[in-house]
Amino acid sequence: MRTQDFDYELPQELIADRPLPERTASRMMVVHRTNGLIEHRHFSDLPEYIREGDLLVLNDTKVVPARYFSNDGNIELVRAGISGELLWKCLVRPGRKMKPGRTIRIGEATGTVEDIDAEGYRYIRWDRPVDEETYGRLALPHYMNRESDPSDIERYQTIYAVNEGAIAAPTAGLHFSREMLNSLPHCFLTLHVGVGTFRPVKVENVEEHHMHSESFYLPQDSTRRINEAKRVIAVGTTSVRVLETQAARYGLPLQAGHGETDIFIYPGFNWQATDVLLTNFHLPQSTLIMLVSAFAGKDLIMEAYRQAVAERYRFFSYGDCMLIL
Repeated sequence: MRTQDFDYELPQELIADRPLPERTASRMMVVHRTNGLIEHRHFSDLPEYIREGDLLVLNDTKVVPARYFSNDGNIELVRAGISGELLWKCLVRPGRKMKPGRTIRIGEATGTVEDIDAEGYRYIRWDRPVDEETYGRLALPHYMNRESDPSDIERYQTIYAVNEGAIAAPTAGLHFSREMLNSLPHCFLTLHVGVGTFRPVKVENVEEHHMHSESFYLPQDSTRRINEAKRVIAVGTTSVRVLETQAARYGLPLQAGHGETDIFIYPGFNWQATDVLLTNFHLPQSTLIMLVSAFAGKDLIMEAYRQAVAERYRFFSYGDCMLIL
C-alpha cells in the first residue's frame, strides 16, 4: 500500500482559513458504506440520521496556546509536551540554530536546550515560568497560512472543551452548537491532539510509517454508556483512536482508563468499537485520510473526495464535514 494512493488534487481556494459565522452552517456529505450512496446535506440535518439507541462520542480536549517566538523573532517553537513547569519538549524552527547549550528568550524567561531526541524534538529548560498568557499563541495548521487572532480563541475550540492539553482542535466537533449537542445522546472522552497531527507521512510504503503517541482518558461512565449503545457514533478521528485502542488492547466490552496510544489505522484494520464516523475532510496522503479509507473503503472515500472538490466543499479544520454510515 503506497502513500501516494491516498493523494487527490485540491484547489487552494477550497481550503477554509476562517470558520463560517454559524457553527452548524457547514455542509455535510453523507457516505453510505453499504451501497456507496453519497448525499450532499448540511450539518443541521445530522439529527435525521440519529436512531434510538445511538450514542455520540466526543473528545472534550481543550486547545492550549502552544506556539511561541523568541524575543528577537528569529526562533519559533511549538511546545509538544511539558515536564513540571520548566522543561518543555518542543519542535523548533529553524532547528539548526538550536543545538544543545543554545539559549532562547521569551519575555523574561531564558530557556536552554538540554537535549535533542531522535525525532528532532528539543528539550528546553527555562530559568523561570514562561508568561504563556502574554506570549503563547494557538498553533493553527500551516495550511491556513495566517497567524491566529482573537476570534480563533473561541472558534478553534469546541463548545464542550474542558480538559486542557491539545495543540490542535478535534475539528469534527467544531460544528456543534450547544443547542444541537444538548438535543442528542452523547458522552465524552479525552485525547490530547499532539504536534504529530501536523507531520506528513514521509515513507513510500504506508506500513512503514510510525505514528505519534497521544495521551487519552476514557471515563467509567462514558465507557458504560458506550458498551450499552446500539450504535457508537465517533465524532472525529481522535475519538476513533481512543475507542479502537481500548478495543484492540482489551476487546469488547470496552474498559475505562488512562493511557497513551500510537495506533495507526489504515485499510485492512480490524474495526471493533466504531459504527458511524463524523469527520472533516483531511489532507492528501495523511494518516487521517488513511483512517477514513479504512472505515469506508479507499475507492469510496476517493470518490467522495472527488465529489467534494467538484461540489466545492470547504476543506480541513474550519471546513465542512462527512458523516460515514
